[in-house]
This record gives sequence, structure tokens and C-alpha cells, in this order.
Amino acid sequence: MAHCYWHDELEGSVAGDVVTLTGEEAHHAAVVSRMRRGERVLVSDGRGTLAEGVIDRAEKDGVDVVLHRIEHVPPPTPRIALAQALAKGDRAELAVQASTELGVDVIVPWQARRSVVQWKGDRAEKSLDRWRRVVREAGKQALRPRLPEVVPVVDADGLAQLGFAWRPVVLDPTAEASLADVPLDRDILLIVGPEGGIDPAEMERLEAAGGVRVRMGDHVLRTSTAGLAAIAALSVRLGRW
Repeated sequence: MAHCYWHDELEGSVAGDVVTLTGEEAHHAAVVSRMRRGERVLVSDGRGTLAEGVIDRAEKDGVDVVLHRIEHVPPPTPRIALAQALAKGDRAELAVQASTELGVDVIVPWQARRSVVQWKGDRAEKSLDRWRRVVREAGKQALRPRLPEVVPVVDADGLAQLGFAWRPVVLDPTAEASLADVPLDRDILLIVGPEGGIDPAEMERLEAAGGVRVRMGDHVLRTSTAGLAAIAALSVRLGRW
């Protein structure tokens, strides 16, 4: 399988064009992966354009790729967003990584009341950048032509505002409804709470914004795996898999 690398300026490219990988992408291709002239690679801009090409020059300061075939992948409909509550340790980042590999379209960091981790000030900016780097690396591994958008952190009120544009689906092991009952007629916002569960006042706010509580079978899933299971189940229902 061909290696995939990022290049921000693929829009408008045609077969025969030459693009140059620089910085971290060039280092990864030429030094880490030891790619050489004549080897086939994939190049993506993360916004829906995926190109096949052949390396013409491979140096640590720049890798030239001659594009042979270019594909433009439209965004899926409906989209799937994951509102992931901030969690201690690396649990939230694991959810971000795996959800990117599974095909989520938007990732929303959620500062829930019961989240042990707090994103404030400089930490919020650094943590958001970290999530975006995780998405970029996971998207490369998964050969995704279109990366999920990672939006700034929100609280329950921010999630409720998103609920007016999306169908909010709150994963709750005590719910009576099942994920299989959720209509697929609009973009879906999956909401995953923190380790301690969703605060009752937050749940009330989300339900007032149209949120529907659903369970994921008879098992209680961790905050790092609940969203992944839901994304997989929805992907099957939507015909993505």
C-alpha cells in the first residue's frame, strides 16, 4: 500500500503537475520512510483531493512528486460529528485518533461539568492544537482524503447551539431508545459524556435543544470507546462500510 503525505495546495492540480513536499512531510518521506525516486505515493490536501503520484526527487529538504491521477471526494451526507467530553489521561486523544480512522467528519471538544480535565487559557489552545495533530496523523494512516474538522472547545450551551443545526444524539446507558432508532435524515451529533457521566442540568439543556438519549446495547462503554462504537454502527447504517 502506498504511503500518504499532506500537501496544502492540491486544488486545481492536474495530471502531470509536480508538487513538492516540504518540512515534516519531506522529512518523513525521505528520512523516516526512506522513499526513493520512482516510488508511488499518495498526496492529499485533507480537504477532499487525493492524488496518486511518483517521486521524482527525494531529499530531506524537499520531495518532488509528479501527479498521475487526481480524485476529488465530496463530503459525505449526512455527516457524523463527535462531541467528546474531555477526559483524564489519554482517553480523549485515543477517541480522537480512532474516530478519525473510522471516518468521523467533525470533532467537538466538550468541557463537561464533570470533566476532570479543564481546558483554560494557554492549555486550551495547546490541547486543541494537539488534537488537530492527532487527527492529521490518524488521517494519514487511514488514507483519508478529507480530514475531520476539530472545532474549539464548547460547554453544554455550545453543544445545545450546535443541536439546532445537527441532530443531537446523547449516548446514555440508561436510555430506553436505541441508536438503531435514530433517523438519518440530517447531520448527526454524537455526544459522549465524561467518566462520571453527564450532569443532570447539562442533560436537561441538551434535551431542550432536541437531544435524544440512546443506549449502545446492554453494556456500559468507556468515554473513550462509546463514540467509536456509535460511529461504526452509524457508518454501517449509512452505507459507508
